[in-house]
Amino acid sequence: MKFFAAALALAATVVSPVAAHYRWTSLIVNGTTTTAYQYVRQNTNYNSPVTDVTSSDFTCNQGATAAPGIAWVKAGTPVGFALDQPIYHAGVLNAYMAKVPSGQTAATFNGAGAVWFKVGQISAVTNGGSSITFPTDNLAQYTFTIPSKLPAGDYLIRIEHIALHAASSFGGAQFYIACGQIHVISSGSTLPSSYVSIPGVYNGHEPGILINIYYPIPATYTQPGPAVWS
Repeated sequence: MKFFAAALALAATVVSPVAAHYRWTSLIVNGTTTTAYQYVRQNTNYNSPVTDVTSSDFTCNQGATAAPGIAWVKAGTPVGFALDQPIYHAGVLNAYMAKVPSGQTAATFNGAGAVWFKVGQISAVTNGGSSITFPTDNLAQYTFTIPSKLPAGDYLIRIEHIALHAASSFGGAQFYIACGQIHVISSGSTLPSSYVSIPGVYNGHEPGILINIYYPIPATYTQPGPAVWS
């Protein structure tokens, strides 16, 4: 059993980098997948993940620069991210938003400070140690609903898929990250009461980040990050 589990873990890491890696390239607005990097900040590390959760690259990915556009989205409606190819690695997903401070725009704000709140997630599914499965397997896009009570204004939206195939050692988890630029149309006036910083939200030792998903099979799984704000 131990040999079989170890073989599975090894096989998961010996995969063609081109086949295994994926990028969030486009926003999904009004049900339409927009042009790649029209509203999503483009990274400079091609399709490689970020592994240092303390790095400034952890905010929007390495070398991410402002996208040319800001997508207008109504509060209470879906918005999402599309990938250039489906997710290949076992893992989980989180989505965050940050309201852009006064005097800046979604194109100029770098996402610094305790400004982020979680708006969506897809976790692992466990059943007491018999199996662990990952609903993000083969996912090609992810959408969430913009909270209807948010006030109008510019926001950054951030998505991360946390690949856990090599997460049994510190720094082994891989974060596939992107930030999108949106303007929320709304008559709401409510913001969360608590926020996190990115980087800062994780230290890398969280049980949902530093984890062996192969052996022994985890009996439970703890999703990294704060609760989803609703």
